[in-house]
Amino acid sequence: MIVVYGAGGIGCYVGGRLAAAGAPVTFVGRQRMADEVAEYGLRLTDYLGADLRVDNVRFETTPAVAAEAELVLVTVKSAATAEAADELAEVLRPGAVVVSFQNGVRNGEVLRSRLTEQVVVTGMVPFNVLKRGAGLFHQGTEGALDVQRDAALAPYLAAFERAGLPLTEHDDILPVQWSKLLLNLNNPINALSNLPLRDELSQRDYRRCLAAAQAEALELLDAAGIRPAQLLAIPMHRFPAVLRLPDFLFRRLASKVLAVDPLARTSMWEDLEAGRPTEIDYLNGEVVRLAGSLGRTAPVNSRLGELIQEAGIARRSWSGAELWQALRLVM
Repeated sequence: MIVVYGAGGIGCYVGGRLAAAGAPVTFVGRQRMADEVAEYGLRLTDYLGADLRVDNVRFETTPAVAAEAELVLVTVKSAATAEAADELAEVLRPGAVVVSFQNGVRNGEVLRSRLTEQVVVTGMVPFNVLKRGAGLFHQGTEGALDVQRDAALAPYLAAFERAGLPLTEHDDILPVQWSKLLLNLNNPINALSNLPLRDELSQRDYRRCLAAAQAEALELLDAAGIRPAQLLAIPMHRFPAVLRLPDFLFRRLASKVLAVDPLARTSMWEDLEAGRPTEIDYLNGEVVRLAGSLGRTAPVNSRLGELIQEAGIARRSWSGAELWQALRLVM
């Protein structure tokens, strides 16, 4: 049995796709999500036109069911990783396979340090999932699931393939995680803009903000000897230059680089809208931590973190020009 632990947007979508393809999946999450799924079931859609339904979903709210699991997909928010690991440690069988499908770059290490009798594999979800209500979860951007190569995953590869979410295996997952994090540096910009991703990215001033955050991070990664993996058609080190292009040129190039549909938004936008804590400390905050380890600073990413903290207290929508000006002041 597969258990999705921390079933929110990503967990319900990935687990739902597996269940729709016939895999035995049990979800563990909050009561509000259990109630929603009990009433509506799961409906999974994507930017390519997929539209799948899963009824009679098994959704639990306590860790006990994980004792039955052979494979556990951890999809909790990064701040909850240590707590989730401690809960799982009490019930998981030795040898169970645990995959971290979370943002950031350190969650796999946190799980591994606490789940010493299990096989912990670091993974990465490159696409955005929007929770639209009534059990509907929508994949708004392209991408396949990425994982650290591990023989323990072999029995499950076919299930992910049937679900239309094939696992791309990597000998070293850290460069992949950093590439995803570089893309996720847009999360606070999107959240502050209060716009769908496509609308936000169509405006040059917002893209300049992202380019500044990415360029700062790339300089630090270079100093640390970390070369991000190439996830898209354009190498990550060239991405800031592409983002700075005039709108008409960017639109022409972006259509060949990244598929984003009109519904796509970031999880950070969803968290702010719902009044929940964001993962800013595990995205832009990781860049700030890397800078500190090198004896440097990361003023752009620091400022974005501050603005998100402020937005959690008093919500407002930033225009591209306003946000770009706020970041230029610290550059």
